[in-house]
Amino acid sequence: MWDQLISALIFPGLLVIILTRITYQRFVGLGLTIILIAASARLGFTNTWWLIGIDAVSMTLGFIAATHMLTKRRQAEEG
Repeated sequence: MWDQLISALIFPGLLVIILTRITYQRFVGLGLTIILIAASARLGFTNTWWLIGIDAVSMTLGFIAATHMLTKRRQAEEG
């Protein structure tokens, strides 16, 4: 149970950041992460609603971090 909780807190947000870094599109990173989380839920790895909620919070925080990362990168390129 604790391993699922820690994984739900860390991995979806980290996955959004990594996929955003690879594609340079934050919505693509978020979309791919949602697809992967939905596939894991479909296969039975995510079996409770509160775990899905924690995944969603982590993805939201990862999306915010990815937005901040891309904004800093664009400002560095301009100036």
